[in-house]
Parts: sequence; structure tokens; C-alpha cells
Amino acid sequence: MNQNWFRRRWFDFRQGHAVYLIFLLTFANFVLIFHRLLIERIEFLDQVFSELWVFALFFVLIYIPLAILIGAWHRKTQIKIENEVILRQNPLWAKMFRTLIDIELKQISKEELDETRQLLDRIEKGKGQ
Repeated sequence: MNQNWFRRRWFDFRQGHAVYLIFLLTFANFVLIFHRLLIERIEFLDQVFSELWVFALFFVLIYIPLAILIGAWHRKTQIKIENEVILRQNPLWAKMFRTLIDIELKQISKEELDETRQLLDRIEKGKGQ
């Protein structure tokens, strides 16, 4: 096995951990700690949210729509900037556009063009690793 195989598994692990598993754990942890340290210590809130499940339900009903609104704002405004920053560091993007410029200026060898085509074919087939 080559080093890229391990790097891809490391990437897969981090994605599964950070995006899915730890998200659920931190969400539950936050609800539990918030209830214990705030709700139970303030008499009025403790009367309203005396049961943890009542507070968790209320929290989810407020939190999810708020997160959706913030996520939509992020998608419509901030993500354009993030993608631009990422593209400026992407070697594949740079190679493809350099190839297009070289084709336009007729400064590309047949070998370079074939190599780029093969790379793009592998990516289209999901085997770009």
C-alpha cells in the first residue's frame, strides 16, 4: 500500500469524525451541560424546563431553524470567498487552466495534453486518486 492510501483513509476518518460523529456528541453534550449549569440553577427556568427532554425539545425547535438561516446566509455570501481561496491553492485547477492557456497559445505538447486528458478521465470516473 502506498502513502496516498493512508492519507485518503486519514481524510475519510477526519470527515466521518468531525462532520458526523462528533457533531452529534457535542450537540448532546451541549444540551446536557446547558441544562445542568443554567436551567437547573435559575428557579424560573427550572420550573419551565424541569425535565431534560422538554428543554432538549425546545432547544432543538429553536436551534435547527436558526442554524438553517445562518447556513443559508453562509451559502449565499461567505462560501464564494471560501471557494476562491481554496481554488487559488488547488494544483489541479491550476494545471487545467494552464493547459487551456497553453492550448490557446499553441504552446502545449501532445504528451502534456494526453496526460491532462487521462487525469480528467480518471477524475470523471471517480478514480482521480
